[in-house]
Amino acid sequence: MLVLHHAWRSSASRRVRLCLAEKGLAYESHVVDMEKLEHHSPAYLKINPNGVVPALILDDGRALHESGTICEYLDEVHPDPPLRPSDPYQRAVMRNWIRHVDGLIGNLIVFNWVHSLAKVAAQWSDEELAERLKKVPSKERQEAWYRAARKPYTEEERAEARRKLVLLLDRMEEMIGQGRWLVGDAYSIADIAVVPFVKRIDEEIAPDEMQASRHPRVAAWWAAVQARPAFTDARIGPFTPA
Repeated sequence: MLVLHHAWRSSASRRVRLCLAEKGLAYESHVVDMEKLEHHSPAYLKINPNGVVPALILDDGRALHESGTICEYLDEVHPDPPLRPSDPYQRAVMRNWIRHVDGLIGNLIVFNWVHSLAKVAAQWSDEELAERLKKVPSKERQEAWYRAARKPYTEEERAEARRKLVLLLDRMEEMIGQGRWLVGDAYSIADIAVVPFVKRIDEEIAPDEMQASRHPRVAAWWAAVQARPAFTDARIGPFTPA
């Protein structure tokens, strides 16, 4: 059986759970406690040396990471129902869309980490923080962790991140205008890729921008996404505490 190492609130994990749910694939769930830094443990780094979630263990024991790669693999191995366009050009558009969304993850982190890592890291001494940073494989993520722990994002930075995420909605509005979904008339991995971002925007970051009066096509798209049985099965719940 497939084994998924994931975190419930992780954007990348949510993508893979959505893909698995759309495919109707059973898997064993291993939740990684990121507040306890389990994703930086020696055991987990053997599975994913990047120290991030998710990671998917295949039936033969091999591991895959990077949510876009995992989703495409699953669609190739389990082609029904299809989650990639059959047309080569549209598949390329799908991949470009995924890359575009991935490039916005830093703007999402500005809002996400204030609810989790920042509160935990604020309690660490400078020595404890330095020790934990040594275990973070990526220099970029080390810098982001340090910001969350010691230099909270300013209102100006939050406003700029919000602006860029609203531009995502503008781009979606244009793309959806060319078909029912982001890439033509079929639901695809491109739609799955953007779900965690739209969830955060709708929930807290800029809910007013999700109104039909502001982004009517995105609002209709979001309603259609949430109506899909896979959305419920994948447990895309609230990011922030009730």
